[in-house]
Amino acid sequence: MATSPSHAPGSRLVLSPQEALVAGGPAEELERRIQALFREGYRHVVVDLRAVPTADSAGVRALVRGHTSAQRLHRRFTLISPNPRVQEVLSLSLLDGVLEVKDSVADAQARDVRWDRVLTIAGVLVVGVGLVGTGLVWPTLGLPTAAAPTAPGGAPFVASPAGGFDHPVFELAKLVASALIGMLVTVVHRQTRSDRTPNPSMDQAQVLLCVSGALMMVIIGNNLARAFGIAGAASVIRFRTPVEDARDITILFILMGLGMAAGLGAFAVAGLGTLFLCGLLPALNLFSGDRPRSMLVEIVADGRELPMSHIHQVFAINGIVFEPREVSQGDEATARYLATLGPGDSIEDLSAQLMAEGKASIKHVSWSPPKRG
Repeated sequence: MATSPSHAPGSRLVLSPQEALVAGGPAEELERRIQALFREGYRHVVVDLRAVPTADSAGVRALVRGHTSAQRLHRRFTLISPNPRVQEVLSLSLLDGVLEVKDSVADAQARDVRWDRVLTIAGVLVVGVGLVGTGLVWPTLGLPTAAAPTAPGGAPFVASPAGGFDHPVFELAKLVASALIGMLVTVVHRQTRSDRTPNPSMDQAQVLLCVSGALMMVIIGNNLARAFGIAGAASVIRFRTPVEDARDITILFILMGLGMAAGLGAFAVAGLGTLFLCGLLPALNLFSGDRPRSMLVEIVADGRELPMSHIHQVFAINGIVFEPREVSQGDEATARYLATLGPGDSIEDLSAQLMAEGKASIKHVSWSPPKRG
């Protein structure tokens, strides 16, 4: 298999297989090479298929795993000019519209515009600058001494004794601003969180927490009794879902603060905080490398004997550092390992390799984070 390492690790590398990607050697070798390149830090792996006459299910698996690893690590995986036979295999597997395919290496080297990043940056700038501008025009907006701005239609907002304005449109604007702040910070945080799979529940919790901070400040105003009432109500809430990443906990606290600033009507503070945080997260990501993950894997055999040689071979091929924890035998033999996975290792792919489509006498494979303490 020829390679074209025209760039240092961290950039792009071209693989040029010269034989059919079939089971029994070539497909498995390509799969190992692709995963090894991602582990070495290459951002873009290109597979030139012009010299590949055909491919079977093992070859398709190697390409699919390269694609899924690239998606998980926010990197790029490109195929070059598959011939009609290989293209037919990809079409029958419904992958021709999923995998990135280019006509030449030059086309693959052309940088695609990351419109998601462009739209995110534009959204951060529009919302952040808009909030700062609003805060500069009305520096005491929402405070007791604020001059009442004009509502849509020419009617003035009515100042309340507790501070702020009682007009529902103004209070709704605070909640909308907090929701926009939460969504933008969450999107930036997710785009810089390349070492983990997406967590929709955590993303939604971040947005809702920002909105809840704004809503609490809208309700409290300058009323001390309300503040103690909300604090007492919040004290009875217990969260039992563990947060594994300390960065997520920190983001939750910061979003609560930004939401409270929006709820107070301090839009300039909320806007500057949003701009600063959305710029700080990518900067911090430059200094953080990909981290390995520790997982407990339980393997249940379809019988009284475990295929230990097959299990250890799968771990060795994928470069998985493992430590046996428990082996039990009964009607179904069970083995538990503490495995250290690299950022590019997919649990789904490892499970499929261990199961080997039912040929390895393994009935079930499950993964779970190790218990702390």
